[in-house]
Amino acid sequence: MLRRLRRMVKKELIQALRDPRLRLFVILPPLIQLIIYGYAINFDLKNIDTGVLDQDLSRASRQLVSRFAATEYFAVNHFLREPGEISQLMDRNRVTLVVRFAQDFGRELAGGRPARLQLILDGTDSNSALVVARYAAQVLADYQEELAAARLSALGLPPELARPVRLEPRAWFNENLISRWSFVPGVIAMVVMLVSLMLTALAVVREKELGTMEQILVTPLRPLEFLLGKTIPFVLIALLDVVLVTLVGIYWFEVPFRGSLAVLFLGTLFFLFNSVGLGLLISTVSATQQQAMMAGTFFFTPAILLSGLVFPLRNMPEAVQYLTYLNPLRYFIIIIQDVFLKGVGLEVLWPQMLGLGLLGLALLTFSVLRSQRHLG
Repeated sequence: MLRRLRRMVKKELIQALRDPRLRLFVILPPLIQLIIYGYAINFDLKNIDTGVLDQDLSRASRQLVSRFAATEYFAVNHFLREPGEISQLMDRNRVTLVVRFAQDFGRELAGGRPARLQLILDGTDSNSALVVARYAAQVLADYQEELAAARLSALGLPPELARPVRLEPRAWFNENLISRWSFVPGVIAMVVMLVSLMLTALAVVREKELGTMEQILVTPLRPLEFLLGKTIPFVLIALLDVVLVTLVGIYWFEVPFRGSLAVLFLGTLFFLFNSVGLGLLISTVSATQQQAMMAGTFFFTPAILLSGLVFPLRNMPEAVQYLTYLNPLRYFIIIIQDVFLKGVGLEVLWPQMLGLGLLGLALLTFSVLRSQRHLG
């Protein structure tokens, strides 16, 4: 059995690497996707187009506008003269935020009374709007604190009373809260899943299309040996891709790697059991490579959306949260992010490893049994 399996694996590797287009497909697309996604998937907002409708034209309003402009987050590039211009700029996506000062803004502040200030946000992209609102709130909080400190000083009181509670935030594992550090490991998981799943499915379906499946079945090769021979080469290729994209993540995107390579390798191996099992399952329901690609997309897109990489799982309905336990990406993204950023090992990640292993075992067993029935 081992001799037949070794020859089958050798034949598949030669067939895969002999094709120049397939050689490029297994190496270049993962790297290109990682570089593009690594730059594109970024929730950090800078130079937000900002408009100002200053109906007060006081010294206080100008000071506050200069504070917005002094940050790296806001680019104050539109000064409006009347409220009607707000909708015109918003409709044309020329501003994301408009700061509107009431006519008595400066007078109310000088009199020690609350002054009215309106922040108008483009809520078309609700996530971005929330981030912009948080940045603006921070600018206003700092401004109000300085005003309060100045008033306390004028009364002969310590200016420190303006902030009775001094907040000292500390972000562990990602000190500067760089979103790229969080997303690049997740993108590595996505790329590995796409390559291993699609290559496995297409390799089996291609035999059906070429009509060589019948020739293989009349050889002494058993169905299980055929399936192992088809999947092992792509597991090896996927592991090679993991090494390549991990090196790009570390040296190109400068994502720190604080964990163990052995833990990452073990988690990747468990994850590949799942993606290869899915690829085999797709091959049993697909008669052509086009059908296999469509079926792969059907699995791949929900797997990303329900992985927790883009949207928090806790914000999803309870029924959907239970559904995510059937998603191998859910476990692997936690493993790869924690290995990269936290540097934790099996003593922490064993629940994810166990879930990934059990899910992979069930998926692979079901797919192999179904494939054997088709081959038989």
